[in-house]
Amino acid sequence: MTRRTKPAPAAGALPSRETILAFIADSTEKIGKREIAKAFDIKGADRIGLKALLKEIEEDGAIERGRGGFAKAGRLPPVVLADIFSRDRDGELVARPAQWDGEGETPRITLQMPRAGRKSNRPAPGLGDRALIRVEPEAGSATRYTGRVIKVIGKNKAEVIGVYRAGREGGRLIPVEKRSQGREIEIPPGEEGEARDGDLVSVSVERETRFGLPRGRVRDRLGSLGSEKAVSLIALHLHNIPHVFAKETQAEADAVKEVGLKGREDWRDQPLLTIDPPDAKDHDDAVMAEPDPDPKNEGGFIVTVAIADVAAYVRPGSALDREALLRGNSVYFPDRVVPMLPERISNDLCSLREDEDRPALAVRMVIDAGGVKRRHSFHRVMMRSRAKLAYAQAQAAIEGRPDDKTAPLLEPVLRPLYAAYEAMKAARDARGPLALDLPERKVLLKPDGAVDRVIVPERLEAHRLIEEFMIQANVAAAETLEAAKSPLIYRVHDEPALEKMRALGEVLASIGIKLPKDGVLKPALFNRILLSVAETEHSIFINEVILRSQAQAVYSSQNLGHFGLNLRRYAHFTSPIRRYADLIVHRALISAGKLGSDGLPSDTTVGMLEAIGEQISGAERRAMAAERETIDRLIAHHLADRVGATFTGRISGVTRAGLFVKLDDTGADGFVPAATIGADFYRHDETRHALVGDRTGETFRLGDNVEVKLVEAAAVAGALRFEILSEGRSGSGRKGPGGRPKFHKAKSKTTSYGPPKSTSKRGKPATAGRNTDRRHRGSRG
Repeated sequence: MTRRTKPAPAAGALPSRETILAFIADSTEKIGKREIAKAFDIKGADRIGLKALLKEIEEDGAIERGRGGFAKAGRLPPVVLADIFSRDRDGELVARPAQWDGEGETPRITLQMPRAGRKSNRPAPGLGDRALIRVEPEAGSATRYTGRVIKVIGKNKAEVIGVYRAGREGGRLIPVEKRSQGREIEIPPGEEGEARDGDLVSVSVERETRFGLPRGRVRDRLGSLGSEKAVSLIALHLHNIPHVFAKETQAEADAVKEVGLKGREDWRDQPLLTIDPPDAKDHDDAVMAEPDPDPKNEGGFIVTVAIADVAAYVRPGSALDREALLRGNSVYFPDRVVPMLPERISNDLCSLREDEDRPALAVRMVIDAGGVKRRHSFHRVMMRSRAKLAYAQAQAAIEGRPDDKTAPLLEPVLRPLYAAYEAMKAARDARGPLALDLPERKVLLKPDGAVDRVIVPERLEAHRLIEEFMIQANVAAAETLEAAKSPLIYRVHDEPALEKMRALGEVLASIGIKLPKDGVLKPALFNRILLSVAETEHSIFINEVILRSQAQAVYSSQNLGHFGLNLRRYAHFTSPIRRYADLIVHRALISAGKLGSDGLPSDTTVGMLEAIGEQISGAERRAMAAERETIDRLIAHHLADRVGATFTGRISGVTRAGLFVKLDDTGADGFVPAATIGADFYRHDETRHALVGDRTGETFRLGDNVEVKLVEAAAVAGALRFEILSEGRSGSGRKGPGGRPKFHKAKSKTTSYGPPKSTSKRGKPATAGRNTDRRHRGSRG
């Protein structure tokens, strides 16, 4: 495959937008600004014009920038890292990209094998292999590609997790992944190891033929599905999340000695305390506040946030450091926590335990009566937590219901904390962060590991207090490191892409809300829209659509700001026990403030931190997927004996294949195949997030309330299949005859909430996703 060469434009002219798009689309090699300039003979000052043109095309969403250069939006780059996971009906190997952050269906790559008679010294690719593949789009398809393997990375190391079913001779593996349902693997006699019928096992694919079932060998017996931790084990293995510390790492942790007061400020008499969930095992932040005695800051406060000094124990390049980077973050399941650091570090030496001396890195912030931060300073200290409180416990004390523990703390400690928060809340409201209202559910388990119930925890002012204190501490860290010209890892959340805003505008227009066409994009725009629909049938729908319009928050050495929080700079500083990004920021602060010799190594470059940012962003996405899938499996198991029952829910996703429905009581997600809906043929209307009947115009839209019947519950895969009982909206926007209560028509009058048009100069944001840093792992910024 060769790259098409385009004729250079006339002297002094730039190629047209269409010409550039065609050139990028036809390319089979890396394409960047340099390659485009060379192909079209663009030199000198004309390169500035080319840069501006590429920026414009990128902001419009027509192209995407990645490590491999530019690619047409929604397309794979010419060379992609992919996993070979299946065969098609003709026996050809099929691969999918190892990472796909695009919208819609994951692309499929059909591999072309070497021509007959052509020998190769390279190993032949097989099922389960990861390989570098040169790809070419199939004509007329946006998701199908053909490809040739450049290099196999790791031959025959496929690992499939599933349930072993014993037979008369050998057995079979039933894979647990939803996308692998129905693709069984034969386990020949003698290859089952210690597996017994019904066990959860991992299997390596040892041999597969053009036809028939692939054959595998049991590598590990992971446990019985009756054990309480089997469900989270599935997710750990499927997502390759390290969950057993290396011997070297554990030995290093066991040998760590407590640090002393030398070189630190003695803050052990300060009334710092921790406020956490009641079941928290590690406490990485403590807070306090007091009125500012400075007469020039009347009504102001001094707010202190002290964070566990993990950098004192985890040194750069150590075994602890290497494994922490590999894990990226702690992973939280309903039945267990997979920590980033061994318990000796996370739950002992670095946990700010009550009445025990602990090293900390603290920030002291002076705020005025309006909650605006005037200045701040960082300190390396030795502290002693005055008390360990739960959120509800602290809130009850403030509301006049103190207990034996909080009563002595109420006036000297808790009231100043809440008074400072009231001032900071005013500043937060003036700042106007994105205010999505999407309740977070929590799964509570019985002692045997089964689901007890699903709840929506009450959101208290105590949660918001800690959240706002952590946010301001994170801002202070970013400001300090920027002022010191230190490299750092930012937590960035770019503004929504223009194509997302256009799609949002079309959805809003369908319910009578008009999105203006110009102005600077701010969270306040979304907040006004959310407020306008807060008491209407459209509330959940619009919250979901606005969430889907947002970019995904990631870690980067380049500052793009934090759109969701409406902050110009933001860095994670407050949770180094469970996030590697925070540990990097701690080390940078130690170096910048000359607070010790265990800071960021002097040879650290921006490029090195960018690579780390990409790695830990991937680990975060991996953890979120594992957590979500584990909850899906737990709830599917919980509902397995209720097949045939009816439930109420709402449509949480719409695809060509059907509808995703989220149940009201458990939050469980299930699927309704389009072919099972009514007696019509339903087409996917992407702009309206709806399936629309060809003949009747009956419409099922994202956010609609529906009634469904549970048809199938695949507990191991976490998959639920529903049959929809409700009728959809008619062409007029109302429920059809005999259906559920009618929906109200959208008012014909339109309302403008300007201004939506982006004037960003920051380029296309990271892949759109769910994580806008609203909350993650409690109120910890």
